[in-house]
Amino acid sequence: MTLPLAGPRVIVLGRRPYAATFDAMREFTAARTPDTPDEIWLVEHEPVFTQGVAGKAEHLLGAGDIPVVATNRGGQVTYHGPGQVVAYPLIDLKRLGIFVKEYVYRLEHAVLKVLEAQGVTGHRVAGAPGIYVRTDDPFGHAALTGPRPADDPFRGLAKIAALGVKISNHCTYHGVALNVDMDLAPFERINPCGYPGLRTVDLAKLGASTDWTTVARQLGDRLAAHLSP
Repeated sequence: MTLPLAGPRVIVLGRRPYAATFDAMREFTAARTPDTPDEIWLVEHEPVFTQGVAGKAEHLLGAGDIPVVATNRGGQVTYHGPGQVVAYPLIDLKRLGIFVKEYVYRLEHAVLKVLEAQGVTGHRVAGAPGIYVRTDDPFGHAALTGPRPADDPFRGLAKIAALGVKISNHCTYHGVALNVDMDLAPFERINPCGYPGLRTVDLAKLGASTDWTTVARQLGDRLAAHLSP
C-alpha cells in the first residue's frame, strides 16, 4: 500500500546569514532522493544584496558597506535584511505534479493571501514577478485595470514581495521575500529586480499592525497549503 504524501514541513530558522543558508539549500537539494520530504524554510537575513545569474552590474548602484553575493537563482539584484520574511520552499515539483509556471503562480498567490489577512490588497504585474501594492490605496480592493503605461509600468505601485527561484532536477530552492517592517533605504542603492526607479514598501509603512513572527507563520502555512499534494 502506498501512503499519501504529506505536505511540506515548515521550519522557522530565524536570523541566519545569507551565504550559509544558500549553501544549505544547495546541499539539501543535491542530496535529495525521490522520497525526501519537502520543506519550507523561513529566514530573516542580515543585510545583503543578492545578484541573480543574469544580473547586470549596472543595477547595483552602490553597495557601500552591504555585501553582495552572487547566486544561481533567476532574476536581477535584490536586497534582504532584518524585518523581511524570506521563505525558501524546497519542493519536488515532479512529485507534486506541477510545472514552474504553476509553482510561481502558487508562490505569488500565497503572498496575496497573507497580505489579505493584513487587510492589504496585493497585485500582480504582467512580466514582472513578485507582488505590488497601490501606494495611494493599499487597502482598497479595486483590481488593476487595462495595460500598464508603457513608459512607467509601475506607476502608482510599490513592490512588497520579490521572487526568485532555482530548479534543479525538478526540485526548487530560493523563493520569495516579503517586506514586513524593515529599513528600506538599501533598496535605493539598487534598481530593485532590475527596474530603475521601482519603489519598495513594507507592511509597517502601509499601516498594517503585525510583526515578523506572525507574518512568517502565516506565509509558511499558506505556502504549505498551496504546495501540498
